[in-house]
Amino acid sequence: MFRIEAGVDRERRDLLRSRLRDTNTAASPVLAALRGSPAAHEVPLHVWALDESGDLAGGLVGHTWTSWLHVTYLWVDARHRGAGLGSRLLRRAERTARDRRDCAAVRLETWDFQAPEFYRGHGYEVVGVIPDYPPGLTEYTLVKRLR
Repeated sequence: MFRIEAGVDRERRDLLRSRLRDTNTAASPVLAALRGSPAAHEVPLHVWALDESGDLAGGLVGHTWTSWLHVTYLWVDARHRGAGLGSRLLRRAERTARDRRDCAAVRLETWDFQAPEFYRGHGYEVVGVIPDYPPGLTEYTLVKRLR
């Protein structure tokens, strides 16, 4: 007999994540080899751009895990778009991931109205497309090799 519940429970979420990680590690020689190494843990990677008054002009939020950088957010304030700031933020994150964290690749997701062409222009390749996610939009998954 099972009781099914719905609701936010951070303690259970963390327990579930830990158990899933243990299951995946046991089944994967690659993940098992990483057990205990610093690369086995997600490490935040943030890059910030502040304007002359100290306000947030743009930023990139992501993390590194194993030998990958995952870019979660990249945003540039409208006042600063078109001046190369997004490119500078992306290049800094890639360089940090490659040179300081030994990452071999980057992955990210973007929607069709956001920046797929921006990322293609920086050497990213589309490896996944989800049409109508959410309805009326298309989501792209892109990757780039750093070495």
